[in-house]
Amino acid sequence: MSIQTKLTVAVAAAAGALLLPALASATVTPLAIPAIPGVAAAPGVAAAPSTAAATMGSLQMSPDVGFAGKSFTVSGVSLPPNTDLTLVWGTADVTWVVDARPDSVDYLGRQATKIQTVLGTAKTDSTGSFSTKVVAPSDFGGIHDIYAVVGGVQLAHGGFLIQRTASISPKSGPIGTMITVTYTGLGSSLYEGGASLLYDNKFAGALMANWTRGTAVAHIRASGPVGKHTIEVADAISFKYLNVQQSPIPWATGFKMAFTVTKDLGRPKPQIDWPAQIAPTLDAKTTMQLTAVTAGSSASAQLASSAGPVNTKVPLTATGLTPSTPVSLVWSTVVGNRVNCTGTCWTFASIPLTSATAGADGTLSAAVQVPDGLGGWHVVQLLQDGQVKAQVPYYVKRSFDAKPLSSLVLHEGQHFTVHLKGLGWTQLDNTIAVDYDNSYVGYGCGFNSQGDVVMNLIATGGPGTHLIDMYPLLYTQQPSYPNTPYGMIPVLTYAKDFPGLALGYDLPAMRLAITIVK
Repeated sequence: MSIQTKLTVAVAAAAGALLLPALASATVTPLAIPAIPGVAAAPGVAAAPSTAAATMGSLQMSPDVGFAGKSFTVSGVSLPPNTDLTLVWGTADVTWVVDARPDSVDYLGRQATKIQTVLGTAKTDSTGSFSTKVVAPSDFGGIHDIYAVVGGVQLAHGGFLIQRTASISPKSGPIGTMITVTYTGLGSSLYEGGASLLYDNKFAGALMANWTRGTAVAHIRASGPVGKHTIEVADAISFKYLNVQQSPIPWATGFKMAFTVTKDLGRPKPQIDWPAQIAPTLDAKTTMQLTAVTAGSSASAQLASSAGPVNTKVPLTATGLTPSTPVSLVWSTVVGNRVNCTGTCWTFASIPLTSATAGADGTLSAAVQVPDGLGGWHVVQLLQDGQVKAQVPYYVKRSFDAKPLSSLVLHEGQHFTVHLKGLGWTQLDNTIAVDYDNSYVGYGCGFNSQGDVVMNLIATGGPGTHLIDMYPLLYTQQPSYPNTPYGMIPVLTYAKDFPGLALGYDLPAMRLAITIVK
C-alpha cells in the first residue's frame, strides 16, 4: 500500500475525530539557550543585582571603541575614597521564541533579555579616583554600559563600543570551493543582530548571531565565472540596510571582501552539510504524543537508531507487552497543508507499519521501515487490543531523492527540477530556501506533498558549472504572527543559530550542481 493510499485511509478513519486548528492562540516560549560548541554561555560571571544612585557619576574609557579581546582603561573620579568597587558589564542574552504544540511548532521571533556580568574590580585612592585596565569580552557588538558598583549601588556609568570584524577563508579557488564567512560584532538588539550576505550584489541569505553572542559563521560555495568576485556582509533585518550610516546605529557598517575563482573543474558531488550536534533544551518534539500510552502499561520500546532518512529500516525491540498477543506497529504523522489556511488545516494520521505477536515473555523484536512521507519528529506506536502500550520517537532527516536533479547537463534557458525527501510540516521545517549561484531564487514546501518536494528551476548563467545550494528557512506565512524577522529567506547560520536546534530538529544545507553547455 502506497503512502498516499495509507494516508487516505487514515484521514477517512479520522474524519470527525481529532482535527486540529492551525490558528490556535500562540503560547510564547523563549527557548532556553543550548550549549553551542565554541561559544561561552556569558561573557563573565553574573554580577550581583544593583540599582542606580540618585546622582550618577561618569566613567571614562580610553579608548572607548575597540574589538573584543582588546584591553582598554577605565577611570573614575569623585567616588568614595579607599573603597573597593566592581566594574559591571551590561549585555544581553538573546534567544528564539516559538510556540511548540503537540501538532506543530510556530515561529514567533526573537527575544533579548538584559543581563550584567563582572568586568573587573578596582579600588579608589584617597581622593576617590581609580584607573584600571580591563579586556573587552568576547560578546555582542555595539555599545555596552559599564558601571562602577559599591554595595549594590551604581555610582558611576560609562560605555564601550565593540567594533565589527569580517573575514573569508580561503580567498581563492575553483568553482565550488567552500568559503567560510566570519562576521563578528553583531549586536543584541534587532537592528544590530542580523546581517545580509551578498555575492556580487546578489542576496545569498541572512546571518544571525543570537546564540553565538555576536559571531556569525556561514559557509557558501564559490560560484563562477572565473575571475574576481565580491562578497559583502552588511547590517540587515533580512535585507541590507543601505544607509545605515544615517541611522541611530551608524557603527553597524559592513565589509566587502574579494574572492577569486581560479578555474572550473566541473560539477562538485552532491553533499549535505549537517548542523552542529546540539543537545535540545525543549523536550517538545510535536510528534503525535497527544495520544498517551494506555494507563497502567509497563511496556517499553527502543529503536536501534533515533534518526534517519525515509525508507530506513530500523530494528525495534520491546518488553513488558501482553504475552502471546498480536502487536500492531503504526507510524504517527499528520496530513494537511498551510495554503489559504484559515480553519482546520491538518489532522493526525496513523500509518500501519507491520504486525507481529509478542513472545510468551512479553518481548518483541521486529524491523520497521520509515515511510516515504513527512520529515521531522514522529513516533512509532505499539498497539495491543487497540490500546497504545508503548511509543518511541523517531526523527526523519532530509535527503536527496535517488535522482535529485532531473538533468545534470543542460542548455541555457532549459527547465530542470530538484527532488528532495523528508521535509516536514512545522514552521521550522516545512520549507527550504534555494540559492542559484549564491542568489536566492525561492523556496519549496513539503507539507501538502508529504515531505516529497520537486522544485522547478531554469538553467542560466552561460556555459560551465552552476551551483544549487539549499538552506533552512523560517516559514512565516500561515499562520502569520507579528514581529517575526528573518522569515522566508535562507538562514546561512543554521548550523549553530536556528530555533529548531533546541527542539532536536537536524536541518542541513543541501548542495547540488549542474553543467550548462553551448
